[in-house]
Amino acid sequence: MRKKKFFAVATTLLTTAALTLSSMNYTYAETTKKNDAPSNLKVLKTEPKYSYKDAIRETVFVQSSLDTDENGVPDKIAVDIIRPKESNGDLKVPVIMDASPYYESLGRGNESEVKDKDKDGINEKFPLYYDNYFVPRGYAVVLPDMVGTNQSDGCPTTGGYEEIESARVVIDWLNGKAKAVDKNNKEVKADWTTGNVGMIGKSYDGTLANGVAATGVEGLKTIVPIGAISNWYNYYRYAGLTYYNNGPGGLASRVANSKRIAQCKPVFDRLNEQADDATGDYNAFWDERNYVKDIKKVKASVFAVHGLNDLNVKMNHFNDWWEALNKEKVPRKLWLTQTGHVDPFDFRRAEWVDTLHRWFDYWLMGIDNGIMNEPAVDIERGADVWETQPAWPTPDAKNFKIRLAPGENETSPGVLTTGPVRGNFTQSFTDNPNQTEVQMVTNEMTVRSDRLVFLSEPLSDDVHMSGMPEISLRANVDKENSNLTVMIVDYGMDTRVNYRASGEGIRTLQTESCWGESSDTDDACYRDTVKNTYTAPYEMVTRGWFDPQNWKSIEKTDPLSPGRSYKFEWGALPHDYVFKKGHRIGVIIAGSSRQRTLPSTTGATFEVDLGQSFINLPIVGGKKAVNF
Repeated sequence: MRKKKFFAVATTLLTTAALTLSSMNYTYAETTKKNDAPSNLKVLKTEPKYSYKDAIRETVFVQSSLDTDENGVPDKIAVDIIRPKESNGDLKVPVIMDASPYYESLGRGNESEVKDKDKDGINEKFPLYYDNYFVPRGYAVVLPDMVGTNQSDGCPTTGGYEEIESARVVIDWLNGKAKAVDKNNKEVKADWTTGNVGMIGKSYDGTLANGVAATGVEGLKTIVPIGAISNWYNYYRYAGLTYYNNGPGGLASRVANSKRIAQCKPVFDRLNEQADDATGDYNAFWDERNYVKDIKKVKASVFAVHGLNDLNVKMNHFNDWWEALNKEKVPRKLWLTQTGHVDPFDFRRAEWVDTLHRWFDYWLMGIDNGIMNEPAVDIERGADVWETQPAWPTPDAKNFKIRLAPGENETSPGVLTTGPVRGNFTQSFTDNPNQTEVQMVTNEMTVRSDRLVFLSEPLSDDVHMSGMPEISLRANVDKENSNLTVMIVDYGMDTRVNYRASGEGIRTLQTESCWGESSDTDDACYRDTVKNTYTAPYEMVTRGWFDPQNWKSIEKTDPLSPGRSYKFEWGALPHDYVFKKGHRIGVIIAGSSRQRTLPSTTGATFEVDLGQSFINLPIVGGKKAVNF
């Protein structure tokens, strides 16, 4: 009797929920995965029931408190909106928002879509597929032009407060807390929205999402940052080394409204001056652009996507952000791919669209579809081979020391060992500023004067590294300044994703697939892609660069005293990688990496104390999992 009563109550509740949700644009859809549930059960999911061709398209200009071009007039932020025509009536819709600096010229996505391709002043296209797919399902898609770009007023400031505010104020307007006007200067209110906003975007767009989330703005329910910056210092610097000069001002000039570059030049010059390329030190300029420090303000859930081999927005951006979110127990989900700086729409398209759909349904529509009960992390282990796990790094990964030992003789490379290194062994190398990464890692059995090589024995089993390797070198240097590079390499023939080639791991095909509905000026079809793989005897797994003059802190340059012994400690880029049975783990120590940072010109020689130097590797299973 009690069981019958329970099922009767449950049926009544489900029926009531279906009636209520159906009136709010929700419908039932059959479960798509055969093993998820019995076939007679259904899950809630938004379905395409609104016309894309008939959708309302409008541009508004949100009033901000900014004056980035210092002309005495507050900057207006241009916002393009597409929403179901029914939202002019009783229908209230949530918002998917992609704020970007790229809508005028550089474009969005693998096909570089812009809003106004023919430059006639009319935005014919909403770049990417979000509008085509989600508007018919009862969402609005909102595309703000970041301050200083496209139709927005002012000048960009490369990650500064002004850029974040230019996106944040749009969310305020969507929640009735800011004003906007149309092109005729008539006030426009967002009375068509629920106020629930999800920000999404790759690279700069995802960076804006991170920054806005770190303001704690009301109404932002979730963000989906893809290959996004979390700290602009780490975009232009690594442990005190500068990647290249004039980065902030150069990027601001590149994304700025093409008609205002000359007007904004004083702003660009000021950005470069305050960035302090000469020292590479962390200062107030960079602290303003560090969103991780404000992690306690984050109220939105986070669905992060990042390339394990992204050498544009490197893995330390994701790692620092993710680790901070974890400490604050922010609801989150993660995809890690073997590609470089690539959108998941272009490396796992069908699964991505479905997962993103359910994510937005859950966080913006309030549909309890079970997505938060699924494994939190998807990791691509090999080309299109995916695994799930409950957290990242892998929960049972443990740091342990791998020490550097001398080889059998002077013509042999060094040895990696998990045991002690007895004796006062030293090895020296001289910085070669012209050496490439390939030169650093190839011919590993050859001893050279411009690098040190340390190799493990062939592995007796697979070894899984998950997390951030840590480097500790005891060394003296014969000059006041130089550079340091450490690379962790997998030596062993294998087929891998070719992230260093054009496309960063994908190859674009001539065929297309369509995702959503189309109009005469905005189609939902995009060129297909496949993984680009190659077979090679080694893989550069991860790198870590270091300015020895920042041995005390990244906030202060401290010239070295030649001949003095120093302890240089820093982290390599985080990674998740399986070294296969029979392969060797290699550690390369060298000076400048001219492909990645500004090289040193001092030609310094380092003498490394092997017994007091080591690499801390985060290995699943810890020391027991490694036998060499």
